[in-house]
Amino acid sequence: MASATTFFDFKPKNKKGEPYDLNQLKGKVVLVVNTASKCGFTPQFEGLEKLYKEVKPSHPDFEILGFPCNQFASQDPGSDDEIQSFCQVNYGVTFPILGKTDVNGDKAEPVYDWMKKSKPGILGLQRIKWNFEKFLIGRDGKVVQRWASTSKPESLRAAIEEELKKKGQAPPTKTEEPKVTTT
Repeated sequence: MASATTFFDFKPKNKKGEPYDLNQLKGKVVLVVNTASKCGFTPQFEGLEKLYKEVKPSHPDFEILGFPCNQFASQDPGSDDEIQSFCQVNYGVTFPILGKTDVNGDKAEPVYDWMKKSKPGILGLQRIKWNFEKFLIGRDGKVVQRWASTSKPESLRAAIEEELKKKGQAPPTKTEEPKVTTT
């Protein structure tokens, strides 16, 4: 998707393999996490869900999206249905978990290529190092911040709330014409 300029321009696959139009999140603050169900960081699901349940009620314009990934030591080997069940049964996850995807390499989900390019990691590397790396997307669809796998969800709250305080408008959709006022 060479013409993509914001996070909201992408359509990754949902848990059923159908396009999940990120444009439906336009104007929201979104925390994006590549997840795995058999990783040492897997207990972060608990912290992510706690963050979601504490922030979402007072900020319906906040969302978390989980992107299951099996690229790191094959730590998310299950089917999309098995992954969904694992997240709900073991951690009570209520935020959206999309379809399993790659985050690095030739088959990487395009939204991940875009996020990595927008906010490279340490030393400018444009790759995801491990499960549970996190990106914060602002209302304008731009990457605001990126955190390593070791960053616990509770440590992100201040940055998320700061971004939620910004009441800027979402970018216009590609089909909208600029508004012209006449006197």
